[in-house]
Amino acid sequence: MKRRPTLLAATALAAVAVVSLSACGGSDGDAKDSDKIAGADSGSGSGSGDKQSKSPSAGASDDGVARPEVKLPKGVKNVFEGGKTGDPKKDAVLADNARWVDSLIEAVTVQAKDHPALKFYAAGDGLISSAEYIQGFQEKKKTFVGTIRYYDRKVTFLKDGVAAVSYCKDGTKTYPKDLKTGTVDRSIKASPSDYAFVNTRVKKNGKGVWQTDSVTSTTASEKCTP
Repeated sequence: MKRRPTLLAATALAAVAVVSLSACGGSDGDAKDSDKIAGADSGSGSGSGDKQSKSPSAGASDDGVARPEVKLPKGVKNVFEGGKTGDPKKDAVLADNARWVDSLIEAVTVQAKDHPALKFYAAGDGLISSAEYIQGFQEKKKTFVGTIRYYDRKVTFLKDGVAAVSYCKDGTKTYPKDLKTGTVDRSIKASPSDYAFVNTRVKKNGKGVWQTDSVTSTTASEKCTP
């Protein structure tokens, strides 16, 4: 049975793999789960009730940090719900989390020699997890098109400069695309495996950027499956 690419926690891939990412490929995000992108947006799932907001991914920001540009290709979209909590500190964490997601999806869907934004928004095990996810696409010579929805996004501060960000992903509106032929397989039907609960740890670096430091993901989680 065909599935969409799924983002799961990485365990063993050298972070150097992200330094020079050329082709992106259809995913396998994880050996256990199939081919569905656990980050791809859209779908019914229980949203936060807040307005959907476009990702704050590119250019200069209010905090004065010079940020690398992130551009997703036509036909690929991330939609983030609950971007404004009313707490400036939490909003800053959510904004950088969204930028990391955008940089990850850019690396999967845009063929380029290098993806500087990914290394800007991820570090440590989070960078390794990102590299493994991207490598899964490269090995299959696939990418994807469609929309990913991120909802029920929550921030918990653990200690000074460290926080946890959790959220649900709905990838029911993403479809595998063959890099060689450009063919998009839209025959895949939605299933519980298209939803995932993601928990990340973020750490504030010297530039004031909340970098994703670790990632774990549970596919078909009851927390996220409608």
